[in-house]
Amino acid sequence: MIISISGIRGILLNRRNIPIMSMPIESMLLAVNSNFLVFSVSSDDMMGQSFASLVPTVAAAESAIGLAIFVITFRVRGTIAIESINSIQG
Repeated sequence: MIISISGIRGILLNRRNIPIMSMPIESMLLAVNSNFLVFSVSSDDMMGQSFASLVPTVAAAESAIGLAIFVITFRVRGTIAIESINSIQG
């Protein structure tokens, strides 16, 4: 619970830099992963542990896609600051 609250707080308080905004998202995925494991052990069910093995795969895919977006944005705009990205129209 504490990890997920700190992740939400990190997203809401840090609105200047996109790569640093993605780190709290990873901490929220870690909180979800630990919840899967705890509830799986407490209910003697293997389903939570199988979901917990899939969460790092989703986190890796999210990080790879996010990094690709950062690189493309930096090449086009020259910066990855939130203030300049808010001006994108489309």
